[in-house]
Amino acid sequence: MLTVDNISFAYDTKPVLKNVSFTIEKGQHIALIGASGCGKSTLLKIIYGLLHIEQGELSWDNKKLLGPLYNLVPGEENMKYLSQGFELQAYTTVTENIGQYLSNFEPELKKGRVQELLEIVEMADFADTKVENLSGGQKQRVALAKALAKRPELLLLDEPFHNIDNFRRSSLRRNLFRYLKRNKITSITATHDKTDILSFADETIVIKQGEIVTQQKTEHLYQNPPDYYIASLFGEVNQINLSALGYDDHHEILVYPHELKVDPTSSIKARVKNSYFNGGHYLIEAVFDNTIIFFDHNANLIAPEVVNISISDEIIQKRLKS
Repeated sequence: MLTVDNISFAYDTKPVLKNVSFTIEKGQHIALIGASGCGKSTLLKIIYGLLHIEQGELSWDNKKLLGPLYNLVPGEENMKYLSQGFELQAYTTVTENIGQYLSNFEPELKKGRVQELLEIVEMADFADTKVENLSGGQKQRVALAKALAKRPELLLLDEPFHNIDNFRRSSLRRNLFRYLKRNKITSITATHDKTDILSFADETIVIKQGEIVTQQKTEHLYQNPPDYYIASLFGEVNQINLSALGYDDHHEILVYPHELKVDPTSSIKARVKNSYFNGGHYLIEAVFDNTIIFFDHNANLIAPEVVNISISDEIIQKRLKS
């Protein structure tokens, strides 16, 4: 178990993290989300042991983590931190980078381990290529394989897929998290990409201005967002007053675009402003109750067309309870 107990941190005099506390069970996959500059990367560096804290304590498996002032080489031995800087040896090959810290006393075992990792990150065809000749996305995949090489107990990932091409990103996610689950490796992923969160994170921790807002099971948090800030981290979201829907109630509810439907039987009208093609659907930007809303639709709508929209009673009741 990872325990983070009441830690605070500041760069010079600027507070970055304030009284942060949470626990993570072994084998869990955690998403760490929040607006840019909220302290996600700093928190990962503190956990790994790259930054010293003056307040609070951390422990892993009931062993206190002492930080960089107490370790000759910064960083915890049973953890790996994958930063956005890659930290690869540019003039050596992909194979040499991945196997850099693996023992040479059993060469066949080392060779098999490197080959396994090459396949996980889909870089087998580049095994003998020097890192300096790789693209940014390829370097990121090599760095990921290198981080996995010694089977860390805890893997800390900072935007691990942001340089990866879209066509490869999905398969790489599946390969990685399948491997982590199979090997019971705990992970924390700091990310802005909701696909990293929704598909693979058991729980999500939300940070706002250096403080933990909530830690919940990911699916429950998405389905029942407690406020606009949290809902917006998953993508577009609408804030709609129930009175505008004809209810004798002035509560505002949060509604995702896919939860708003074009419904000819409804008396609620919205005026189309823009339409954005998103592949399987169009994201429609419209004016409703003097504010901008977004909803999904299966066909293009042309401004200034007026359409009737509705929200199911089930969604309304669920959000009122959030």
